[in-house]
Amino acid sequence: MRRVLVTGGAGFIGSALVRHLVLDLGTEVLVVDKLTYAGDRRSLRDCEGRPGFGFMQADITDLEAMQVAMEGFRPDAVAHLAAESHVDRSITGASAFVQANVVGSFAMLEAARGYWAGLAGAAKDEFRFLHVSTDEVYGSLGEDGLFTEATPYDPRSPYSATKAASDHLARAWFHTYGLPTVVTNCSNNYGPHHFPEKLIPLTILNALEGKPLPVYGDGRNIRDWLYVEDHARALATVLRGGVPGETYNIGGNSERRNIDVVHAICDALDRQAPGARSRRSLITFVADRPGHDRRYAIDATKIRNELGWTPAESFESGLGRTVAWYLENEWWWRPLRDQRYAGERLGLPGGRKDAA
Repeated sequence: MRRVLVTGGAGFIGSALVRHLVLDLGTEVLVVDKLTYAGDRRSLRDCEGRPGFGFMQADITDLEAMQVAMEGFRPDAVAHLAAESHVDRSITGASAFVQANVVGSFAMLEAARGYWAGLAGAAKDEFRFLHVSTDEVYGSLGEDGLFTEATPYDPRSPYSATKAASDHLARAWFHTYGLPTVVTNCSNNYGPHHFPEKLIPLTILNALEGKPLPVYGDGRNIRDWLYVEDHARALATVLRGGVPGETYNIGGNSERRNIDVVHAICDALDRQAPGARSRRSLITFVADRPGHDRRYAIDATKIRNELGWTPAESFESGLGRTVAWYLENEWWWRPLRDQRYAGERLGLPGGRKDAA
């Protein structure tokens, strides 16, 4: 793909994909991003000024603006990552998730459909619309088993419900209109440029500042962790070789209990930035998240066998790189902590927000 339009390209996963496309693959990229609280153009600073890199600040729910972006840039593919993504925020404010994840995805699909209908020959045959989603649409696993592409949907939070709706829209636009959509469902991402409301960056920064490290419930909820740069490679692989109408699960083969993740972060910080005492002493168990899914785990056999992608990072190597990045890049995260989100707890019943 020579020209890719990336929505949400200033976000965590989106910016990793953009950096990979621009810096590693030499792809021309137009980023479309509203720059909400979690979007940060500084995450793209290494791409700024590169030939073929462009940025458009716009809301994906604005169908006319998305049509203008398509016709002006003339992409070979669209990678649609723009979304509200934090479960806790969806619990206290679901409306923004419905707008961005459902209405916004509808607008992107319609803009892409109109643009694609006007293409001809190889350009039309090779066009792809990649819809990037989450494993949370599948619900909660028991102690055994893995999510496959055939797992029935069972979303449990406003966030996962809106992502499930957008997945269904992408598939419907393929079956009804022939738009060549491809859907990916990924496990929990971590790595550089991660907005510090999620478990790993929040724990790193709280630990550096000597603040409590909140762990929900008993800490035994399990997630499969995927290093964000591995995910970016996977998405580029799907853009190149994904089959229209198909779904590909992307996982890191790294199941960990939340408490073990927090322990690993504390130990990594104690090695890389020793303090007066172990950071494990800061761990504090707090009331669980409402409807907290117990376990997620991805079976990534299909993308490995059909497209040849496998993760390059183990959880240990990826976490080590992540901790090192936050230690070395206070210029990026300090303004976010000071101006946008200081670590207070979100998603409590009744809309309460307590300090972490």
